[in-house]
Amino acid sequence: MINTVYKICLGICSVLALAIVIMLIIGYRIEVGPLVMTFVVLLAIGIRAFPPLKGFTYTVCIFASITAAMFYPQYFVNIGSFQFTSLIIPLLQIIMFGMGTTISFNDFIGVVKMPKGVFIGMLLQFTIMPIVGFILANVFRFPNEIAAGVVLIGSSPCGLASNVMNYIAGNNIALSVTLTAFSTIVAPILTPLLMKFLAHQFITVSFVDMMITVFKIVILPVIAGLIFNKLAHGRAKWLNRFMPILSMAGIVYIATIITAAGRDNYLTMGIAIFSAAVLHNAAGYFFGYWASRLFRLDKISSRTIAIEVGLQNGGMASGIALTMGKLATMGLPPNVFGVWMNISGSVLANWWRKRPVKE
Repeated sequence: MINTVYKICLGICSVLALAIVIMLIIGYRIEVGPLVMTFVVLLAIGIRAFPPLKGFTYTVCIFASITAAMFYPQYFVNIGSFQFTSLIIPLLQIIMFGMGTTISFNDFIGVVKMPKGVFIGMLLQFTIMPIVGFILANVFRFPNEIAAGVVLIGSSPCGLASNVMNYIAGNNIALSVTLTAFSTIVAPILTPLLMKFLAHQFITVSFVDMMITVFKIVILPVIAGLIFNKLAHGRAKWLNRFMPILSMAGIVYIATIITAAGRDNYLTMGIAIFSAAVLHNAAGYFFGYWASRLFRLDKISSRTIAIEVGLQNGGMASGIALTMGKLATMGLPPNVFGVWMNISGSVLANWWRKRPVKE
């Protein structure tokens, strides 16, 4: 019965796709909005009929919200005097708190247990990605604030999604969690430092202000989550079930609001930003894996580091852009990169899961 519903949704999607193409040919570009949104929503439901594609349901839901923001941005800016952007920072802090509850103080002992893997992962994370971001910002000749956003996402720490992707891939989870935790802890120093060094030609960067911003958005909530996890001793299992749902909803909300705020810039530079996202992400996977192999790490650890290096904390980068008053420009690359990283990370994780390392 359920599979039948999924297939019906896909059938309707086929009809909608044909109608959308016809309307675009005729010239109905604005009027096609409701059809496109319905198409994406039904696609998110329909692909669940195919087990290999179930993992992309959440990503397609993000596309649905972004589509709505692109066609009708006025509905995602404010209600009366209430600005939707005012919820972005609190949501990011909640997401980071949830991240803190998933790790423990023992995870930091991983630095001692596997120092080589952690050192290599950290080195690659904070050298390859910011440098590649700087190169792409100049190659694509983005406007200054967009270019700064590309450097910013490259200078950000590992994203929480990397732990999920490494789990799916069957990689070294201990190394993954340790890298995510450690890179997050050092982000208040390294991210502003890299931005000061690489992005000063695009925007004015205050090292102290950015450090304080990262500390408030990331470090304080993560520490609160760590302490909560320590005190709860597994008694708050409901939180483990609730936080991932809230985090996913928060990410969808943030992506929608940023898209609405920067809609005009998306229309003019969306393809270029997306192209930069694909190249940046691919560079992270490629250099993350092969540089790790060059340092003689085993294949599973190299795969783990590749995913850690390839996936950045786009939420943190968006929060920094918001506090700097540049959400509609500097905040666009983290938004686009974040969506693409979810797609490519899922594909790569499932690819490696079907091809386990024989060591």
